[in-house]
Amino acid sequence: RDDDDINDVASMAGVNLNEESARIMATNSDLVGTQIQSCKDEPFLAAIPLHKRILETAKKLGITDVPAEVVTFISHATQNRLRTVIEKVTVITQHRMESYKDDEWYEQATDVRSQLKFFEQLERLEKQRKDEQEREILLKAAKSRSRQEDPEQARLKQKAKEMQQQELAQMRQRDANLTALAAIGPRKKRKLDAPGLLTIGGEGVGVCGGSQAGLGTASPRQYPRQKITRVNLRDFIFYMEQEREMSHSLLLYRALLK
Repeated sequence: RDDDDINDVASMAGVNLNEESARIMATNSDLVGTQIQSCKDEPFLAAIPLHKRILETAKKLGITDVPAEVVTFISHATQNRLRTVIEKVTVITQHRMESYKDDEWYEQATDVRSQLKFFEQLERLEKQRKDEQEREILLKAAKSRSRQEDPEQARLKQKAKEMQQQELAQMRQRDANLTALAAIGPRKKRKLDAPGLLTIGGEGVGVCGGSQAGLGTASPRQYPRQKITRVNLRDFIFYMEQEREMSHSLLLYRALLK
């Protein structure tokens, strides 16, 4: 009945699938159940120093012999653990770098930067007010013409004189700067030789098509920049605080002291 089925292409071609399966199983029977790897299983850590370190720890527990399989297993476990730590810390760093300013589901509650600018402006105004008061006091002391002057009055007059000289020097410097800028004239933008020519390090690099003569034939294809995730100590401390094994460890205590 199966042979008469018009959809059975193998039967129409004269191929018996049962015989072919039995022949394949008989030929490759030694490979059935085995695991084949395309590359050599190399340990992540150096085998000799790691084996020596394991032996030093094992001797304290009364173990004198440690096979090479244990060294390989510990090396792979270290690699897996390090990969897990890097992945988690990377996720923490990416969450820290996320910005919700343009997200429609979030609204800004406080702006610390604007608050700091406001306080700086208040301090600047307060300092300016105190300087104006001191300047008025010095000017009044300089205009006084009393015959008997005390040492404090003489000191105020000297300070007022120094302040006037300093203001005069600043005005002269400002006038000299304005004169120099007027003599130089407005700054002119440097014109490129062609609209598609970029200047990098003093040499022209052509990025236009081949229809313009004299330009380079560099391809306009731009390669995307690789995004770099920079993990700082604060991210790693946050990771250790969330981990049960490391939340009360000596390593976290040392990291908090730095």
